[in-house]
Amino acid sequence: MYKEKPDQMVSVRTLFGIDSDLEVPAFSKRDEYVPEIDSAYRFNPDVTLAILAGFTRDRRVMVQGLHGTGKSTHIEQVAARLNWPCLRVNLDGHISRLDLVGKDTIVIRDGLQVTEFQEGIVPWSLQRPVALIFDEYDAGRPDVMFVIQRILERDGSFTLLDQNRVIHPHPYFRLFATANTVGLGNLSGMYHGTQVLNHAQIDRWNIVAKLDYLPREEEIEIVVARVPSKNTERGRKLIDSMVAVADLTRKGFAAGDLSTLMSPRTVITWAENCEIFRNPARAFRLSFLNKCDEAERPLVAEYYQRCFGEELSSSYLNSEENLSNLGSEEGAAS
Repeated sequence: MYKEKPDQMVSVRTLFGIDSDLEVPAFSKRDEYVPEIDSAYRFNPDVTLAILAGFTRDRRVMVQGLHGTGKSTHIEQVAARLNWPCLRVNLDGHISRLDLVGKDTIVIRDGLQVTEFQEGIVPWSLQRPVALIFDEYDAGRPDVMFVIQRILERDGSFTLLDQNRVIHPHPYFRLFATANTVGLGNLSGMYHGTQVLNHAQIDRWNIVAKLDYLPREEEIEIVVARVPSKNTERGRKLIDSMVAVADLTRKGFAAGDLSTLMSPRTVITWAENCEIFRNPARAFRLSFLNKCDEAERPLVAEYYQRCFGEELSSSYLNSEENLSNLGSEEGAAS
């Protein structure tokens, strides 16, 4: 058992700017497994407190939300500010039980080939003060999920059958997960490959936090932070229109008018592509519109027209020199 443990207590109010008297254990030194701090990241107070409860009280915390809301990044950025080692495992279809538990491998010892057991990510993490994140939790295979279920109990031990060995979790091992559907399956049609999870397993998660998209002004600030060249009066006006389009796609999706929506990640990509193509309309087509169903593109084009004050088709076909309104001004400024 590794003896490392947090060596200081930090104030949530000081570190995260949240009105709370909670103090959280943290490490004074960083190591190679601590994520890099993203100074532009915006924390949701409720979700942040839920994650901090996981670090402080050893709660199993699941963060649920639509794609692009920053679920995994939220956990990583909390860990980064606590200097807490953090590992992220994406539960795609290629992750197997052996990847999590471990397997026998052939190694060279004193010039001879010998078989040696190599620990998987679960037993390796359990023995260390590590925050383990299971990303896309609702996409995991059934055999993989039942391996995870064995460690969901806060004091649950983990048995390596091949080694006749029982691993007791490190006192500062922490477990988190992110999911799009909370184990309800692909009800919306957006998340193909997600599974209907065993309710007994979902019940073992102590805290389930829901992360929604940020308020409009905060989303604008994040996009501007990611694309600093847009931190001008014209640039901010352009980003405001972009976020307005994104907001309309989200409302359209909620109303059943669209089968896809624009996430904050896509808005950032759109802003970055404006730097490349010097044309917001062309960048919009290449960043989002071409991903939409053909039958829905006229509605998405209408959203663009409402926010930018010009037809998408005409603004796309015009050259950069002939662009008008906000799009042309920003294209020239870029």
